[in-house]
Amino acid sequence: MIKIYTYSHNRPDLIKPQYESFKKHIKDDFEFVVDVHLMGSVYCTKAVWPIMVEQNYGRVIMTSSSSGVYGNFGQTNYGAAKLGVVGFMNSLKIEGQKYNIKVNSLIPVAATRMTESLMPKEALEKLKPDFVSPAVLFMASEDAPTGIMLSAGAGVYALAQIIQGPGVALTGDDANPDKIAERWSEISDMSKAKALFTGGEHSAEIFKKLTS
Repeated sequence: MIKIYTYSHNRPDLIKPQYESFKKHIKDDFEFVVDVHLMGSVYCTKAVWPIMVEQNYGRVIMTSSSSGVYGNFGQTNYGAAKLGVVGFMNSLKIEGQKYNIKVNSLIPVAATRMTESLMPKEALEKLKPDFVSPAVLFMASEDAPTGIMLSAGAGVYALAQIIQGPGVALTGDDANPDKIAERWSEISDMSKAKALFTGGEHSAEIFKKLTS
């Protein structure tokens, strides 16, 4: 198993693996990782948000991770925190709209001190942080979009989205687990899936399906 070592907050003199299965996680360690990545993002954003509101301009960039967006073995704490910043962004993007505040999330892949022993030198050369920086500058620009997740690594830039399929309306007695199983191929069909911008749009999609 790949292990990335980090300092324990309880015993700074000890080093323990960050990649650890959920059954071995200690509650305090889980909370510590969430505090650093999710609450750290909250504290930093809270400090600048009133200024951005007053000046009617702002750009906020969260640092997410593929471990949060897609998952990774042994990273339940880190993954929860990193997807948490996406949830934080999703509501902030709505609150910031009328103040010209754009809020986005970066999904970086880069060579760092934490990963230098995990990959061959040739791969690390392609994953220089320099190739992530353009994505950050784009999201900080005046013409930046808002509410996006942008993957960046080795000069490859891609939009990541949470999407929803059209689904199936099951009403009355048909709203049961057996019917869901029976019609799962339709429910799981993502050929006409689309990204939603707000929770309200999610509710609207449900009622649209009921009346179609």
